[in-house]
Amino acid sequence: MNWSSIGALVLAVAVMIGAFGAHALQGRLDEYSRGVYETGVLYHFFHALGLLIVSFLPRIGALAAKQANWICALLLVGIVLFSGSLYALAISGVRMLGAVTPLGGVAFIAAWVLLGFCLLKGDPVSHE
Repeated sequence: MNWSSIGALVLAVAVMIGAFGAHALQGRLDEYSRGVYETGVLYHFFHALGLLIVSFLPRIGALAAKQANWICALLLVGIVLFSGSLYALAISGVRMLGAVTPLGGVAFIAAWVLLGFCLLKGDPVSHE
């Protein structure tokens, strides 16, 4: 999978969703919902950027491709579940959607812990 391309596209989507929130939703969301939406956009950006960065680590020999695949997949799942549920919650007002958000948070945490463990362990070539 070309995670670099996916990372770039997910970043483009973050810009579009952020712009949509700033312009199309202006005046339509209450303060709470606007904050929820902005949190979704912020985490979307951070983790999409992380996805892009992690995708380059195998190219510089810092991480095995198989490890990067797992980490990138977890980051993408986290973006969809965490940010996606916050977008849906903010726009719909259905608070039960917030129950999905922690699952995305767990995916984010798992991705970063796995990255830290893999980098700490070192020697990516022997782990492919």
